[in-house]
Amino acid sequence: MLKLWGRATSSNVMKIIWLLEHLALPYQRVDVGGPFGGTDTPAYRALNPLGLVPSLEDGGLTLFESNAILRYLCNAHAPTSSLYPPDAAPRGTIDCWLDFQQTALTRHQTIMFIGLIRTPPAQRDDAAITTAIADAATIWGIVDARLGQQPFIASPTFSLADIAFGVHAHRWLTMDIPGRPASPNLRTWYDTLSQNAAYQTAVTNLPIV
Repeated sequence: MLKLWGRATSSNVMKIIWLLEHLALPYQRVDVGGPFGGTDTPAYRALNPLGLVPSLEDGGLTLFESNAILRYLCNAHAPTSSLYPPDAAPRGTIDCWLDFQQTALTRHQTIMFIGLIRTPPAQRDDAAITTAIADAATIWGIVDARLGQQPFIASPTFSLADIAFGVHAHRWLTMDIPGRPASPNLRTWYDTLSQNAAYQTAVTNLPIV
């Protein structure tokens, strides 16, 4: 059975839970990270050398990095799925957006999230939070424009790119974020995702902490 290491409220763990639930793959999840600790032990560092979550075990194979795990699960357990199709062109487009999520959005969204949710008001770096919000808004504006062209991010149908961005969109659209611009296409896409049972299980039913 697949074994997923990571607390359910981690955005990167949410991605994996969402995909596992969507594909109806049986799995075991172990709470580590955040208030659960356990990521600095030698045993866990053997799974994930940075001591982060998620990590995935599949038989004798161990993987880390959330988007790499998404790709692997489709390749290994759903090789013909439109989530990550085998043809080079649609797969390449999905890969572009998967990498764009990690390289362009993650840093800004993380600074904003930690500043607004996990830092007491008296200890916040308001300037850094304001800059992070503006930078994240730029990235979400690109996504919003993309969603004005088609119903999903990387293709006309739901794909791994939507999973990668969808966990962060929930936070972006539901947190109390000062100065957040209107993003009508993003909101329509989010409302569509919110009707999905796997998304509800992995993301929207959980507290933002």
